[in-house]
Amino acid sequence: MSKTKGGFTLPGESGYEKLTLEMAEKWGADVIRDSDGTELSPEIINAGYGIYSTICIIRDHNEWAKQNMDKLQGTFLMTDPVVAESATVNIDLMKDFFAEQFKINESEESKAYWQVFDRTTNTEVKDWSYADGAVTIKNAIPWHKYTVNFMAWRIWEEISMYNHTTNNWDKEHLMQIDPRYPETREYMKTWLRNWCETHPATTVVRFTSMFYNFVWIWGSDARRRERYSDWASYDFTVSPLALKEFEAKYGYAMTSEDFINMGKLNSNHMACSSKKLDWMEFINDFVIGFGRELVDMVHEYGKKAYVFYDDSWVGVEPWGKRFGDFGFDGLIKCVFNAYETRLCAGCDAVETHEIRLHPYLFPTGLGGAPTFMEGGNPTLDAKEYWKNVRRGLLRDKIDRIGLGGYLSLTIPFPDFQDYIEKISDEFRMIRTFHNNGKPYVLKPKVAVLTFWGRLRSWTCGGHYHENPDLDLINVIEALAGMPFDVDFISFEDVKEKGLDAYDVVINAGFAGSAWSGGYKWCDADVVTRLTEWVANGGAFIGVGEPSAVGGYDTYFRMAHVLGIDGNAKARISHGRYSFDTEYDDVIVSGTTIEPRDDIYITDGVTRVIASDMGCPTITTHSFGKGIGIYLAGYKHDEVNNRTLLNLILKATGEELEQKYLTDNAMCECCYYPGDNQLVIINNADREETTTVRTDAGDKTVTIAAFDTAIIKL
Repeated sequence: MSKTKGGFTLPGESGYEKLTLEMAEKWGADVIRDSDGTELSPEIINAGYGIYSTICIIRDHNEWAKQNMDKLQGTFLMTDPVVAESATVNIDLMKDFFAEQFKINESEESKAYWQVFDRTTNTEVKDWSYADGAVTIKNAIPWHKYTVNFMAWRIWEEISMYNHTTNNWDKEHLMQIDPRYPETREYMKTWLRNWCETHPATTVVRFTSMFYNFVWIWGSDARRRERYSDWASYDFTVSPLALKEFEAKYGYAMTSEDFINMGKLNSNHMACSSKKLDWMEFINDFVIGFGRELVDMVHEYGKKAYVFYDDSWVGVEPWGKRFGDFGFDGLIKCVFNAYETRLCAGCDAVETHEIRLHPYLFPTGLGGAPTFMEGGNPTLDAKEYWKNVRRGLLRDKIDRIGLGGYLSLTIPFPDFQDYIEKISDEFRMIRTFHNNGKPYVLKPKVAVLTFWGRLRSWTCGGHYHENPDLDLINVIEALAGMPFDVDFISFEDVKEKGLDAYDVVINAGFAGSAWSGGYKWCDADVVTRLTEWVANGGAFIGVGEPSAVGGYDTYFRMAHVLGIDGNAKARISHGRYSFDTEYDDVIVSGTTIEPRDDIYITDGVTRVIASDMGCPTITTHSFGKGIGIYLAGYKHDEVNNRTLLNLILKATGEELEQKYLTDNAMCECCYYPGDNQLVIINNADREETTTVRTDAGDKTVTIAAFDTAIIKL
């Protein structure tokens, strides 16, 4: 590929000016940025590049924070259960939590929201007192379990905490301040105005991100340091003032238990209550309102404002209805895979879409494995990440790519430097193909049905590697590189907008989850509308425990369409249909799906086209003019991705041998009609040969491991 420039953001580093400028030239950078823990020297700033400056508006204010400790951010915590051995129980509130992260909020306005529970009877206890970090319960019932919900200050900002411990930094812990308080907002505005005036060379202010971090609770026991982590939770937004303002606006009061939820908290993976939805709306309104003030200030100084959609992103939902109200010029997303790339690329509320590639330029990766240090292989890491990210890049346009961290760590790895040069040129070429229109897609239009709908498009609560066993995360990662138009719809959409725009609806996840839908399946209107749609020719694909909810004649509410039901152990006395497996090698050849013994066939019409250990793993079931398809589970890989693509085509009456599809599952392709360009990628770690049918005849190529071929038709 020809050498090109632009669309690349390079992390600079003071003290390594020569390296910074050499890599800027090698990788075709047009922008240099700072990273957490690094600075840019005047030599770098004045080298003629655009300058991104990273600010985290809620941290790096320790001097002010120490004078205003009552305006730090907080959260509710719940102690681990203590079993009463007598009528008096003493519970040390901080016993199980990381003392460097949390401090008890002992203010009277805080204690007004504390709650003590007898978890054996699940009833609130009123007879308790607090002193010296402990709650004493009187008149307890021996051998019952007791917990305390209390409010705590967060005294170490979590991303700083992670970076600090990962890199063994020897410097002051950074605290986070809460803009909910008017005094904090005034301080922040004064600080930002001064910052803009003292950084004239900055062309883009990179907000990291806004105000509230995703929930990350660390414990006192090193064997379970991470007690809880949820990239999409709103639990770190709590303060007495916020609770009072919420009550004034919504007419009812939130309690600590609404957040604690019997210790389960409010994971983004679970279908949540209307109270949580109200709280999310309340927080979003605040974050957008004050966030817009800061963005406007940046614009006043002639600078652009981008937001990094990670870290303190709570209240910053790129696919939310109000995201455009921020006025951001760009969205930056840290990506490991294809669906995260699609999340960034598909956000229509910003002009510039930028992804930050991995590996991050740190000694170790997120899992603690060596990267830029002895024992690490950052070039191989980069190849494996790129082959996943590239699938999404082909399907939707990204404007910029970049890296973060310490550039100096790349010095012992010249092969890494060469590989980043290669993929930078590859990215810029792919980007040009999007300029003349969207890539070619096949006829079926797909909808993914979840509790969250469009709000959480192309995401499943964090990065792929954090939730690799979730069926839906694997399904959307597969879809992210497929030649289909895909929408994410909610149960309200089914009722209000109908399904006429779609050929396929996919519902995947475990029972009760936000991904399968949870209690939303109790709505008979949803079941009726989906049933009618399938009967009229639609295809419903269920994965794992689709439409699962208790209390009805079937566990899967769409069992009559799927021909499969779950919770088989509840029918242990009932007979089951025997079956013969009618392997359809063209569709399912090589597919690997973990069997589950808790499902069963509901009628003699169901066809089993794949099975394992006597359990059906893929089934089809005719229903009226349509079809129900069931997969016992799903793991994203090259072969399984082709199986899912085949099932979508077969379900909609389309031929499997289509133009602009590879005949080798290890390879994929994307055709750009506007440029008449065909891009073929090899997702395997070995050389592969594949043929693609095109309007210009068959094209056969042999591609090296993880490499790309580009053909002008």
